[in-house]
Amino acid sequence: MKFAICNEMFEGWSFQDVCAAARDAGYSGVEVAPFTLGKPVAEISPQERESIRKTADLAEIDIVGLHWCLAQTTGLHLTSPDAQVRDRTALYLNDLTNLCADIGGNIIVFGSPRQRNVPEGVSYRQAKQYAIEVFRKAATLLEKRNVTLCLEPLSPAETDFINTADEAEEIISDIGSPNIGLILDVKAMSSESEPIDQIIRRHRSRLRHFHANDANLRGPGFGNTDFTPIAAALASIKYDGWISVEVFDFSPDPLTIAVKSIQYLKSAFDAERSKL
Repeated sequence: MKFAICNEMFEGWSFQDVCAAARDAGYSGVEVAPFTLGKPVAEISPQERESIRKTADLAEIDIVGLHWCLAQTTGLHLTSPDAQVRDRTALYLNDLTNLCADIGGNIIVFGSPRQRNVPEGVSYRQAKQYAIEVFRKAATLLEKRNVTLCLEPLSPAETDFINTADEAEEIISDIGSPNIGLILDVKAMSSESEPIDQIIRRHRSRLRHFHANDANLRGPGFGNTDFTPIAAALASIKYDGWISVEVFDFSPDPLTIAVKSIQYLKSAFDAERSKL
């Protein structure tokens, strides 16, 4: 398995230091939240993009891609009834696609719960059609630049749009692009009635990325979520993508989270491999 870590928990750290810490902890990749780069996506120059890529290369770290893609933006919304807002959102996804490819990544995680909530006066069915419209407009460049945008089901506590893997898969199917896929997140799947390992197995054909965390918002191994059946499910479907540690509670500190999370994950997957 390929393990990565999301960079936003290293608040105030230079990207160079984040890459070095990830490598030293045993990770192979870093997943980037665009808002950590210090300026609007479109204002990140070609030279700055090349510098980000070279920094990761020098640390022998892969850049997985981007997540929290609409966080800390204004005037963007996936399910807005305003066509101009939807157009701006599709264009911004194009900007993210170019950034992702330019820095060496090939995955964009679409979570951003606030920017996809169903607006007042809009039905879920209409919101779904608005979302499909936006994603279809983004698909052409995604395909051209070999980047996959992954729809992330999130719990009802976070958003009222795309709460289950089934809902995400239905939208992915309706979009009809090979570069629109599914990400599964342990915290989010914990809100579903179906066991996590069954969700993984049932959605194997769409799964392109995976976020590892605990239902308590902390890292793997920092709570009660048992990763043994999760590791077994991922192994059984021969998942060969990234497993990225994404946490929302940054305590006690980023280094402790990074080290203990990967130790726990490796022990779970090593235990599964020992059965083979």
